[in-house]
Order: sequence, then structure tokens, then C-alpha cells
Amino acid sequence: MRNNERCAALILTHGRPSHVYTYDTLRKCGYTGDIYIIIDNEDEKGDEYRKRFGSKWVIEFDKLAVSKTFDTGDTQNDRRSIVYARNASFSIAAELGLDYFVQLDDDYTAFHHRYPSEGVLKYHNVENLDAVFEAMLDFLDTTNAATVAFAQGGDLLGGVDSRAVRDGILRKAMNSLFVKTSKPVQFIGRINEDVNTYVVGGQRGQLFLTVGPLALCQMTTQTNAGGMTSLYTESGTYLKSMFTVMMAPSCTSIGLMGSSNMRLHHRIKHEHAYPKVISSRYLNGAA
Repeated sequence: MRNNERCAALILTHGRPSHVYTYDTLRKCGYTGDIYIIIDNEDEKGDEYRKRFGSKWVIEFDKLAVSKTFDTGDTQNDRRSIVYARNASFSIAAELGLDYFVQLDDDYTAFHHRYPSEGVLKYHNVENLDAVFEAMLDFLDTTNAATVAFAQGGDLLGGVDSRAVRDGILRKAMNSLFVKTSKPVQFIGRINEDVNTYVVGGQRGQLFLTVGPLALCQMTTQTNAGGMTSLYTESGTYLKSMFTVMMAPSCTSIGLMGSSNMRLHHRIKHEHAYPKVISSRYLNGAA
């Protein structure tokens, strides 16, 4: 991937070394690059990760030290959250000599090309993930975005009528994040960190973008033990969503999401979230 530049996939995980589904999914979909497993020093299963993936490919960071480098949004000492790994990844990537990397959760089961056909949103399994990653990194550079991401299931609700299909590009970035090592993104908020960051960053003029025609599939939320499942089970998605409401109350609210697995979820009023380019006809008092 990318001539004369080093790239890698970083899988952020905690407490479930035997359930890192993303690793096998990457290989199955044609990714041939390096894969690093990012864990923290509070993970009691660190040795199991090293035994399974090899010490060279498992990178451990100091979770408490990282917690002091950003705004968690509250005064809790509960560090069962991916935000610490997200922020630690940039220094890890720099130490590894990477020019680019993608942050991935550990529960992906497939990557899809999504396309409308005969009034239905269809999909085709990605077979050359190297080429897809290359295209995502080209898009990152071309747009000068802070990060770009694959679409998720929620972005495709409504099928051919979903915003991801209608607009193609969404002003958001969650879960799978392609970034440039020399252009670090600081994630904020102990919970819902990706949403907090793209909303607050977007309000400040940064670009966080999702590519609608490319999507990831992951396990149903809160069904994969370990990771952040216990945190969400104990505190509920209401608390998770409230972090973003607290940080961006002018454009964020809470509502119900899902069908068989109904849950409270954040809602972003994108028209109210980001700066707009004003037409020159409004300058100098012109009507």
C-alpha cells in the first residue's frame, strides 16, 4: 500500500483476545498489510493477546498516563472506554514509523461495497481491501480531512433513501477512522468519543467524513463480551449519548434507535452543527 509510505491497521481491543473478529475479517477481505493489536496496561488478558498474535504485533500503552492528556468530560475514574486507545494510537503509530493508519474496533465481520439497484440497496463483499484502503487514504489527503470513515449500519437505515446513499458523503466519522500520523486528532469525552469529537471538531471547521458506498458490518451492539459492553450494560446508552448533548447542546438531542433492539441514541442536527460557506451576494450589504 502507498509507495514509499508506511501504513498499518490498528485494532483497538480490551479483554477479549479470543474474539478479535476484525483480524480474520481483514485477511478474508484481502488486506495484506501490517496489523497491530492495541491494548492497555490495565487489561488482565494482555499475555493471552501476545500468545495469540505474537509480542511484535501487540502494543501496550499506559492507560492512566493517557487519561491525563485530554478532556474526559466528567470526573469518573472508570476507564473502560476506547477513547484512551484512540488517543494513544498517534504516538504508537509515530514510534512504529507509520505515515498513515486506520483505527478499527475488534468486532467487524465484513466489509461491503453498497450500491442501489432496481430500487433496493444491495451489497458486494470487498475482495481487495488493500485497494479500498488505498482509496480511503487518497480521499483523506485530497479532502484534507481530519479523518475519513466507512459507513455503519445506522447510516444505511432507509436503504436507497438513506442519507448515506442520497448524499454519498456524510459530515461525520465513527468507528473505523483513517488518519495521518502527523495530523493527530484528539478525541474527547470518556464515552461516545468519536461522536463528541466529530461534532465539536466540526463546529470548529474540521472535516470528519464518512464514505457512504463503503460499509463495515459488526456484531450487534452489546452482544460481544469484553470491550465496552459491560460499560454500556451498566450505564446504558442514555449516558453515552448525553456526553455529546453536554458538549454540543445546540445541535444534539436523544431519541430511540433500532427495531428489535430499541435503545436510546444521539441525534445530530447536522444543519445546526457545522459552519457554512456564505454566498458572496450577502457581502457588503448586497441583497
